[in-house]
Amino acid sequence: MKLIGLFAAVALPTCVAFAPPTAFTKPSTSLLKSSTQFDQETFIAESKEMRLNHLEEQAMYALNISCENYDNAVFPNAMIAGDVVITHLLSRLGYLKDGKAKIMVVDTFHLFDDTMPFLRSIEKEYGFDAEIFCAEGVPVGDKVAFDKKYGADLWKEDIEQYDKVCKVEPFQRGLKTLNTDCMINGRTRWQGFERAWIDQFENAPIGGGLAKCNPLAYWTLEDCFDYISKYKVPHHPCHAQGYPSHGDAKDTIPIPSMDPRNPDPQEGSCKFVDFKFEGDKKFWLDYACERKGRFVGLANKDGSTKTECGIHVEGAEKTFDRDLWESGSVKELSVGDALEVTKSAPGVVVVYAPWCQFCQGMESEYAKLAEELSLPVYKLRGDEERDFVQANFNTQSFPTINVVNKNGDVVKYESEQRDVASMKSFVESNM
Repeated sequence: MKLIGLFAAVALPTCVAFAPPTAFTKPSTSLLKSSTQFDQETFIAESKEMRLNHLEEQAMYALNISCENYDNAVFPNAMIAGDVVITHLLSRLGYLKDGKAKIMVVDTFHLFDDTMPFLRSIEKEYGFDAEIFCAEGVPVGDKVAFDKKYGADLWKEDIEQYDKVCKVEPFQRGLKTLNTDCMINGRTRWQGFERAWIDQFENAPIGGGLAKCNPLAYWTLEDCFDYISKYKVPHHPCHAQGYPSHGDAKDTIPIPSMDPRNPDPQEGSCKFVDFKFEGDKKFWLDYACERKGRFVGLANKDGSTKTECGIHVEGAEKTFDRDLWESGSVKELSVGDALEVTKSAPGVVVVYAPWCQFCQGMESEYAKLAEELSLPVYKLRGDEERDFVQANFNTQSFPTINVVNKNGDVVKYESEQRDVASMKSFVESNM
């Protein structure tokens, strides 16, 4: 990491004129009497302009630190309102054309029809070429190949596996491919309780450390649209169709909406057309409403309502530059020797992906299992050889634990209990 310009001077507004009166000072009666001359709308507009100017300055300072002090600043861009603001800010600073900031896009093959054409339009507008990543083993833009390899209904059959295949793994691979040391993203405190405490900079505890820059951490959604209006920033066409945010078209609805999938349908309308709101903007701008129309009808495996796409859940950035079980008694198994080794002697094999939060969650217990068993315990990375592990190691999702018995049979451990005692009992019962 470089330290160029870290303490660059930034002009700060002077606040002396706004110093509070002493405790014994009475309010000015002349000021109160002149309230009839007070123009409320002008005051609000001026106050919002002052706020936006400060937020711009603050965000640009954070982006300056990210792009001048790190070698590979990467911005995973979903083209939502906050993301187009960041894109515009990066362009104003010159970091898109000079390549100091790279734009990364994850194509899930389920995005709105307008999303990728919109990306092409802003590439031309700002003079950059996005780095696009999609499901492993599928050519960029080839939905037919995706459906053939993973199934068109994967998201209906297993939403967590869909998140891993279409979002988390390509996201991880993108960060790794681009040698990311600082990740810029558009998360804000205003987006909901899961993000209410984020600051402009965070660190992910991985490898040498991944800096995370949240330049809009303290912005509201209204601030983002105020900025878009002020600078006439190109923005996603879905905002004119009633969507405050967008992700996959399959589970995103306009807000407000009478869509039966919406748990709280409301009448009314709100759109952002020609750089101004039409309808009642409170439906979009109240706290946490930006993402209210996202993940509609989806639930996590534990039954809880889905609120995150998978990329930003705990663990999503944790292991993009390291493997699991890098030391200890767990032995690495390659596809080339997996069948020969496991057929020659009994053993235990976990098929895993290092980016999978469930694999990460069992890392410690599986390592302990390897210490306690007298037979070999292996790890076999499966996300890069899906066809092979599906055909030979009972793998439909990660992690999949198999016991290879003395007859060479590969027996799958079906339980979700991944503690040492439970796994050890299963191994012993199948030997």
